[in-house]
Amino acid sequence: MSKTKLSKEEKELLVAVESGKFESTLTEARRKELEAVATNTFRKDKRINIRLSNRDLIAVQSRASEEGIPYQTLVSSIIHKYVSGSLRDIAANKKRQGDA
Repeated sequence: MSKTKLSKEEKELLVAVESGKFESTLTEARRKELEAVATNTFRKDKRINIRLSNRDLIAVQSRASEEGIPYQTLVSSIIHKYVSGSLRDIAANKKRQGDA
């Protein structure tokens, strides 16, 4: 069982969904708009070639295997998370804090 803490709003939503009282306000137009955004977000239309050390490649492949995904998908996900700001370089942040 998950030990995720839910906010008050999340708990209310969960109760509404589980009791069958939840009513979506999603319009057909908004659904289509969200589908288009999702499709464009995950479209992979460019190819790159990079050189990695054998050690790093093996580590990435191992981590991807643990996640049950292809290693190229993991690398793509890491890059996406980094450029979107949800993945940060902890070592660089520590160095900047130490300089202050």
